Amino acid sequence: MIELGVNIDHVATVRQARRGHEPDPVWAAVEAQLGGADGITVHLREDRRHINDTDVRRLREVTQIKLNLEMAATAEMAGIAIAIKPEMAMLVPEGRAEITTEGGLNLLADEARLTRLVGELSEQGIVVSAFIDADLHQVAAARRCGISVCEVHTGPYAHAFHAHGRDPDRPAVRAELARIAEAGAAIAAAGMRFNAGHALNYFNVPAIARMPGVRELHIGHAIVSRALFVGLREAVREMKQLMCGAAT
Repeated sequence: MIELGVNIDHVATVRQARRGHEPDPVWAAVEAQLGGADGITVHLREDRRHINDTDVRRLREVTQIKLNLEMAATAEMAGIAIAIKPEMAMLVPEGRAEITTEGGLNLLADEARLTRLVGELSEQGIVVSAFIDADLHQVAAARRCGISVCEVHTGPYAHAFHAHGRDPDRPAVRAELARIAEAGAAIAAAGMRFNAGHALNYFNVPAIARMPGVRELHIGHAIVSRALFVGLREAVREMKQLMCGAAT
């Protein structure tokens, strides 16, 4: 069955707007779990703009479902992951000026160093994932680096879907879906797990959820946005229901 990982970074973003103590991301993680989430995702950025080190430690103590730590591929972050021991560590590119992650990690640009970092994490029993574009060269590099899971960047599909009338049958949208499906097939053929995420919402998620072989979707902004009106538990439940309905 397809799984849902809920990204709660935006809960911390609201807290940091006032440099206060609420809303609490850990409380959000509990609510997401009660809504049916299979995992919790957080991105501990180098500038700590939303999620901070204390959040990650508390989430490790409280979370009873999978914890996925998104992180830059740096020695500092690897050390934190090894100390915290999330079920999965996802390597992502990171830019200080970006609002959110804007593209996949270029594994080809630093393959030797990334292979060593992946080895260090894997030796500690941490499943290592990489956030990559739907590019067959990146899939092949992920396999060479020893990565176990590839999360395919769905942002280009989501943007095409929105720009073309939210119609999944438009050629531009179908082209992006085909790229994701091709990458997913290559990931599975290489013996890695095929996950997907970025800019997915309640309207564009079905086409991704029904793709052959996709195991897990990571979704944050859309769920937290809907939670403003219906509550986080219900927002997670609705997304999980949509995904499972599309996947059957």
